[in-house]
Amino acid sequence: MLHSVREPERDIACVHETDLAVVGGSCTGLFAAVRAARLGARVAIVEKQNCFGGMATAGAVNIWHSLHDTEKRRAIIGGLTQETIERLKKRDAVEETATASVAFRINTEELKIELDELALAHGIVPFLNTVYCAPAVEDGRLAAVIVENKSGRHAIRARQFVDASGDGDLARDLGLPFAIGPGLQPPTLCAKLFGLDSLGDFDWQAAIEEHGSEFGLEKDWGWGSSIPGLPGMMLRADTHVFNTDVSDAEQLTRAEIEGRRQVRAMLDVIRAYGPAGARVGLADLAAALGARESRRFRLRYRLTGDDVLFGRSFDDAIANGSYRVDIHHADGPGVTFRYLDGTESVIRSRGFAAEKGRWRDPLPEDPTFYQIPLRCLLQDRVPNLALAGRMLDADPVAYSAARVMVNLNQTGEAAGVACALAIRSGGDVAACEAAAVRKALAEGGSIML
Repeated sequence: MLHSVREPERDIACVHETDLAVVGGSCTGLFAAVRAARLGARVAIVEKQNCFGGMATAGAVNIWHSLHDTEKRRAIIGGLTQETIERLKKRDAVEETATASVAFRINTEELKIELDELALAHGIVPFLNTVYCAPAVEDGRLAAVIVENKSGRHAIRARQFVDASGDGDLARDLGLPFAIGPGLQPPTLCAKLFGLDSLGDFDWQAAIEEHGSEFGLEKDWGWGSSIPGLPGMMLRADTHVFNTDVSDAEQLTRAEIEGRRQVRAMLDVIRAYGPAGARVGLADLAAALGARESRRFRLRYRLTGDDVLFGRSFDDAIANGSYRVDIHHADGPGVTFRYLDGTESVIRSRGFAAEKGRWRDPLPEDPTFYQIPLRCLLQDRVPNLALAGRMLDADPVAYSAARVMVNLNQTGEAAGVACALAIRSGGDVAACEAAAVRKALAEGGSIML
């Protein structure tokens, strides 16, 4: 039997006081901070990793999807996503492609430095290597967040807050209702591999399909990408850690270790069955497991699969997207893609051809993009808190399209702008007017349709 330990009551010193505190330093969180700072707010940001960027840096995921509609005729995403891409171009750290599923390949290490510069240029106070611990509530309002780092345990006071923690840790601790699963899309541990081009005609993916079980690998499916400026290097995301809720500490620990084991097992297959003289090496493992899904909160509006797949418009839209519905199977290998033109593609396992079909009959005119309303980020229980990122309110189908970075980046910008307007008016983000948020977003370079 495990015994409890009593922690002595203590006062927590306030290490910083500001207008806006953002919990979570992914691109979503940092973009919230930058947009608020550009509107005059003093901003602090808390990030548990040693860098900003989240899955785009610590997770090593180097793909950003299209900023245009599905027909490539109309730009639908601008703002800080577009601005960051332009900044990376000056470093030859991004490649633009013409494929349907990939628009930009990014050098994630260069992105780390670019995001540092973006934060510092706007006077944002960063707390890296800092873990959010708990909220401090006074008179029914969120007054501060308790954090811990090398310097100890401290409080950061603010007037408004954005939870961009991915799993919604702050929102959970404040008692906001949420749901988990069932059928969570499984996470992936990304790796950078060098020398796959030395294998010649050897089909290493077919070898893993055939011999993976000898090395403890399940049937699976994955993808990969080249990396700008690093010839011979590939980003690979080839396996999943099934039956994992990344918001549970024990499961997350198990999954991080299992993800690394899976990468080594893949390399063991290649070494055992690949051509003599080939030199395939492990260059880097992601510092964080690639989480796809965990807590989703019940907010003012739940985005539905029909909203996305039929391209419904919203008066309070703050984000646009054209990325397909992308459902990684929870009960075994494979992925299902659904497109706005009514077609569907299912890949069952590595090495198998996609099964083509339709999820609906043809329409006279297909939608070319979808929208995310501001209501998916706001709630009424804690008036000075906005949510941003993958804990937005969406059903499983809508979520599977909305969850990609170019979409979630926009939710961060909207949350930051909404909080900044609240600070300026002396009110709370829960009372923000969608029209004012949309106007400020457009004036700051976002595309409002």
